[in-house]
Amino acid sequence: MLRALLIEDETALRADLRAKLGRHAAEITVVGEAATIRAARALLAAPDYDVVFLDVQLVGGNSFDLVPEVKPGARIVFVTAYEAYAVRAFEINALDYLLKPVTSARLAVALQRVASAPPFYPAADSTPPVARPGSEEEALAGPALRIEDTVYLRTGLHARFVPVARISLIVSRENYSEVHLADGTRVFLRKSLKAWEDTLPATHFMRVHRTQIVNLARVKSYQRDGDEHTVLLVDGVAEPVPASRYRWSELRERLAAIRPAL
Repeated sequence: MLRALLIEDETALRADLRAKLGRHAAEITVVGEAATIRAARALLAAPDYDVVFLDVQLVGGNSFDLVPEVKPGARIVFVTAYEAYAVRAFEINALDYLLKPVTSARLAVALQRVASAPPFYPAADSTPPVARPGSEEEALAGPALRIEDTVYLRTGLHARFVPVARISLIVSRENYSEVHLADGTRVFLRKSLKAWEDTLPATHFMRVHRTQIVNLARVKSYQRDGDEHTVLLVDGVAEPVPASRYRWSELRERLAAIRPAL
């Protein structure tokens, strides 16, 4: 049976991964958990593990720095919300790379790879990553999303998984963005509007103003005045959302396609 270490700084996510691994109790057992770089180093110094599930961003540092401390022969599976780290992960011969939220099906594939893979021996130069969180814009851009996907929103010490379809509006706040959800809650993230625009599904989301992206499926109605100014009334957003005049033609066509009843 495989023995696993879980190194993840968010309690809820670590519990979720532990629970999913528990469904494969005949194949793998969790023998240790850590939430910080210091605690992880202590775990990695022990001899009794075969695979390490590593979150990239940890309290006290970056888990790529831990790779040389993984015992010879143990496999490494990175688990993170940021696809931008994937290239670096495979450069150091990580066995797999799981994006949060980790699905049961995807975890099952990773476990098959772990079971059939040869032992992992870190290269001598596998210490610091090519890109650290300083290039956060690239890391946070992430993979392209579909409307049926779930997105991971983390701000400070708080994090949550939210269906993409529940995002109503995203407003630029300089280097941050303010995400409005359909239930009226708001989340502030260090992620630019451009990064959101490159990530969100163009089938549903449109940049209607220099500072705002709207989920067209969440538009309840719109209003236009005699000067051709347009405002949108959006689920979960208290104030009307202004739309740029020069975007009206495209906006009208896209609204007609996705909300023909308006």
